[in-house]
Parts: sequence; C-alpha cells; structure tokens
Amino acid sequence: MGNKLNMNFFKKLVIDFSYKLHVRNTEVLMGNKIIEINNFNHKNAIIGIHTRIFEEAKICNHLNDRTKIVIGENTDIRGELMLFGHAGEIIIGDYCFVGENSKIWSAKKIVIGNRVLISHNVNIHDNNSHPTDKNLRHEDFKHIKNLGLQKINDLNEKQVIIGDDCWIGFNSTILKGVTIGKSVIIGANTLVTKDVPDFAVCVGNPMKIIKYSK
Repeated sequence: MGNKLNMNFFKKLVIDFSYKLHVRNTEVLMGNKIIEINNFNHKNAIIGIHTRIFEEAKICNHLNDRTKIVIGENTDIRGELMLFGHAGEIIIGDYCFVGENSKIWSAKKIVIGNRVLISHNVNIHDNNSHPTDKNLRHEDFKHIKNLGLQKINDLNEKQVIIGDDCWIGFNSTILKGVTIGKSVIIGANTLVTKDVPDFAVCVGNPMKIIKYSK
C-alpha cells in the first residue's frame, strides 16, 4: 500500500513538472477569474509568456493558421485581431497594449514593434476592407451574408509597420501602406494615411507633424 501511494505521488510530481515546462503562464481573464492556457495548443495564435488576453478581446483567425498571428511576451490584448479569409498576418511585439474596441484587421501583413501602446477605439487596416467597384462590393456583401466570410477580392492590400515605443491615441485610424517610425506619438482622432518619421508627434485629419519628441 505504501509503495502504491509513493508511486502515485511520484507520477503526480512528474505530471506537474511536465505541465509547468509546457505551460507558458499566459493568462486568459474571464471576469475576475484568471485561467492559464497552454499556448502550444492555442487555436488562433502563438502567444508569448505572461501575455494576457482579456475577456472583451477577440482573436479571429479565418485562415485557421495560428502561425499567422504572433503576440510577444508581457502584452495585454483587449481589442480585436482579425485575419481575412484569403490572407493576412499580424505580428505584435513584447510589452504592448491593445485597448478595448480597437481593431487590427489584416489581409496582407501588420507588424507592430515592442512597447507599443494602442489606446481604445483605434483602427489599423492594411486593406480597403471591401472592393471599390460597386458590383463586386455587392457580391462581396452577399458572400458575407450567406457564408460569414468575404469572397476573395482585390482589396488593394499593403503592409503596415509600426515601430518600437509608439503611442497611438484613442479614435485614431492607421490605413494601408503606412510605415510609422520608432517612438512616434499619434494624437487622439488622427487619420494616418502616409509614412511617419521617427520621434514625430502627429495630430489631426489630415495628419500633421507638430513637433518631434526626444
């Protein structure tokens, strides 16, 4: 009896140790409850250690390829990350924040560096979302209505890159083809349609550079 108990204890010890080796301490917050998940089995994304996916967040990977959404370590996600059904890729670095109701939608590629703060209600899109031709747009709508996914169309996709240490203010919009340099500040309600150099402070619609930070 004693040997059996010792064997069961040893098995539990091995299982617990193995579990701790494979679970990377990512947390999913459901209200006040914290649930650890095994990132290696996360169906929608690859997520770094100590990264938190909050209850209000959404990760919509219509490609069903978790390698196409990669989130670094110590990052908090409260907004929505979405890949289109035909293409897309999202890469977010370490120590980033994506605020509530912010939407990062990719049909090409969106790369966000380290220590980037994205406030609430921010939109980042690397495509037009729908065809510009009215007939194709109507067909696209019918496809979404019937199947829940967009028909593959030319959405004029262009990569978006956001450098390290940027701060994106609430209600801002960053559109396709834009490269934002490092340590940039985008003020609230700013529309970004062109590249932004390092250390620029930008506001307005259309966007204007008002100064450079240190």
